[in-house]
Amino acid sequence: MMTRFRILSFLLLLALWGCSDQPATVGSQKTELVSVKGQVVAPLEKASLYIYKKGMDLYGPAFAVSDATDRLGNFAIDLPVGEYVAVVRKRASGETVGPVVAGDNRSDFIQLTVKAGMDELNVVAPVKIGDNRRLTTQDAKTLTGFEGTITDADGNPLEGLRIQVYDHVQMSERPKYVSEKTGPDGRYRMLLPEGGTYYICARDNFGGPPKLGDLYGRYDQGTIEPSAVVIRKDQILEGVNIRVTKIW
Repeated sequence: MMTRFRILSFLLLLALWGCSDQPATVGSQKTELVSVKGQVVAPLEKASLYIYKKGMDLYGPAFAVSDATDRLGNFAIDLPVGEYVAVVRKRASGETVGPVVAGDNRSDFIQLTVKAGMDELNVVAPVKIGDNRRLTTQDAKTLTGFEGTITDADGNPLEGLRIQVYDHVQMSERPKYVSEKTGPDGRYRMLLPEGGTYYICARDNFGGPPKLGDLYGRYDQGTIEPSAVVIRKDQILEGVNIRVTKIW
């Protein structure tokens, strides 16, 4: 009797194992990928094609990014069939993320329909001239702004972070101004075209809300909401220090 019970139990386990081994999406079709190819003319080497789904923040993290173009400006990227927005960017700093500033290359935004048999793309990405967001030590004429130090939770200075400046307390829109990266001493200077009331944060990445693993901190003075920084014309406000922590 016991032997028969064990055999039945073993058969039941085999049946359950066979059921659990079935794909969770029975009958679903495999996603079709299309190779999107093209060239960035003049040609432009070491540029990348940034792909966004419709409705995404076009200045935040991309859905997909191509490998850097070769010396002839050629690129290729595999994408699912669908509707996208694309833009070519090449930062003179060599970074793949962050604001596009004067001296960098950037194309117009391209409405992109990915489908089988699509034509190759020819994209022009001219050098950006002027920048109304990154106004730091490059603009010696302005004497309006603030400065301070970015540190970790233990008070150690942090290198490679940027100040982002907003004019709304929600700090949810695209930043109005972005600073240069901090050096080894963690110090920054943020110069502005005019005085006003601003809300600021420090972070190691640019674009979109902070993600797990990012370093992020807002300027506040013990308040729940971010504290405002009031800057007067022709004033450099000192001691605007920000402490950042890693997002978990």
